Formats: sequence, C-alpha cells, structure tokens
Amino acid sequence: MRLQKFLATCGVASRRKSEELIKSGIVKVNNKVVTEMGCKIDPQKDKVFIKNEEVKINEKNIYILLNKPTGYITTTSDELGRRKVTDLIHISDRLFPVGRLDYNTSGLLILTNDGDLTFRLTHPKFEVEKTYVAKARGRLTHNEIQSFKGGLVIDGYLTSPAKLKIIKENLHNSIIEIKIREGRNRQVRKMCEAIGHPVIELKRTAIGNLTLQGLPYGNYRHLNNKELMYLKGL
Repeated sequence: MRLQKFLATCGVASRRKSEELIKSGIVKVNNKVVTEMGCKIDPQKDKVFIKNEEVKINEKNIYILLNKPTGYITTTSDELGRRKVTDLIHISDRLFPVGRLDYNTSGLLILTNDGDLTFRLTHPKFEVEKTYVAKARGRLTHNEIQSFKGGLVIDGYLTSPAKLKIIKENLHNSIIEIKIREGRNRQVRKMCEAIGHPVIELKRTAIGNLTLQGLPYGNYRHLNNKELMYLKGL
C-alpha cells in the first residue's frame, strides 16, 4: 500500500494532504524519514509515525453530514484561531472534511476518517456533481448564462462545462442554481465574478443526490447505509 493511501485510510488527512505531510519530512517509516511519494508499506509489518506518534488503521470508519454555517473554516487546524467545522462535531475520533467550503459559504459538507472515499469524492476524474444555490448581483443575460455553461477561464485554466438555472430575479439580484463537477478553490464565486455577477451569498445544497433535507443549519448527523452505498458507488 502506498504511504499516502495508508495515512488517508488511517484518518490522518485526505490523500492529497497526506502527500503534503510526507513532503514536509514529518513522516517516518520504521524510524526512517520518508519524503518520496513512491514509498510502499506493509501495514501488517511496517510502523508509521508522524512527529514520532505511531499511526494505525482505524477499526471503524465514521461518516458525518454537516449543514455548515458561515464563519467556519474547513481545515482541522488554523494559525489564526478561527472556528473550524470540526469544532461542531462532538466525536472523539479524528475526522477531516471531504473537500472544502470557504469561510463565507454554508451548506452540505461531509466529514470522515475514510481516506479512500474522500479521494473518490474530491478527485476531478470521478466528476461527482455538486449543487449550489447562489445569490448574485444583477440579472444574468442569455449570453452570460451560455458562457458560464460552456466553461470559463479562471486562474489560467478552463473550467469544465457547468449547469446554471435562474430560480428567481429582481432588478438588483438573482438567485441561481449552479451544478459543477469540479471542486477548485472558490470556483463558483470565481465563475460568477468572471461573468460580472459577484456572489453575495452561497450555499452548497447537494453532492450527487445527497441533500440537506431535514438537517437544521449548524447541525450534523451520521450517514445511513443507503447514503453511504450511494456515495461509494459514484
């Protein structure tokens, strides 16, 4: 098993974050520092340490669905002392967010210690659809909607085709539903800015067909077996 996959499986962090930990030089295998991505280990024989603390595979995986409020960050630590989404989860096991929602964005967020599921839900090649509802400034024209759907150049790359639907609008603002199959940093906000309609409020309402139905703002619950099987099948 590759070292970064082992760390993710143990619930240390997502696979991408585990790769960053390895590169930083704080991971040891059998008391030898490893910084290369190609390292493979035998979980039955090798011992892995992070900052001299042994890492072991979880006996059980936990899957949480959170209705994230604004004013929380989706990291497990923060040098600025800001509130973290893990502060809302009253579970002793180490969990990490699946993907990210920025500080001012609310809505559906999954937290887990299952690194494999995190990888499948966040890696672009799996194209898992995420749905957002945004309040944006102004009224969108037909050409702006079409350019949004076709993909936009932001931060030097062309986004994949997206979906956009007007829910309602007035003279000053529009409520729009957006569906994307990527998860780049602040992507929805940047796409709306690119067509001249900055986001005022943003909420993620679904991942695939998993929704927030019945879950109050700021609360969380465990995923049921049906939801879990669905996510693993995406």
